[in-house]
Amino acid sequence: MIALHIFSDPICPWCFIGKARLDRALEARPNHPFKIEWHPFQLNPDMPADGMGRRAYLEAKFGGKDGAVQAYMPVVKEAEAAGLEIDFDGIKRTPNTLNAHRLIHWAGIEGRQTAAVSKLFKAYFTEGRDIGDPAVLAAIAGEIEMDADMIARLLASDADLDDIRARDADARAKGVQAVPTFVIANQHVVPGAQPTDLWERVIDDITAQLDAQE
Repeated sequence: MIALHIFSDPICPWCFIGKARLDRALEARPNHPFKIEWHPFQLNPDMPADGMGRRAYLEAKFGGKDGAVQAYMPVVKEAEAAGLEIDFDGIKRTPNTLNAHRLIHWAGIEGRQTAAVSKLFKAYFTEGRDIGDPAVLAAIAGEIEMDADMIARLLASDADLDDIRARDADARAKGVQAVPTFVIANQHVVPGAQPTDLWERVIDDITAQLDAQE
């Protein structure tokens, strides 16, 4: 198996789109060699713990309402092309995602990491749920067959907080500046939401190389 490390944030629309495009390639190549691991990268590491109103966040980030609208036009277009439903009007708050990254980490221990990432994207972009709310995160854990009560207790503690922060900082120190960022076999960096056909070519090339080595 070949390691595919994905640096991502559950509130990043390009990460949502990038995952959808990769998923299509994986479905088209069911014998792909990838072992996928998700890694934390916070778009807003200085976000208040309880998040902030989405409109205020977007206008501050993009210099007003018009700037926010312009910034999100390509997101809407590409999301639709990827077959994704994003209800931007339903998103009322931009959360701090530190706890969401803790959930992804714990899900990984149980072999449910990709399920957690998928559910978090859907919860935030499609269902309008506040994934900064520990109660929402515990509920999401239950929805992917994790122990919701245990996750609630972990979220109420400081468990793995320092680890997630350190992994985020390490990613930045190693040059990750934006997400999604994909790292293949700890050697090849593929930035951005790449198209499905590129991933199919990558899978085909890696498979051919592995076959040649046997």
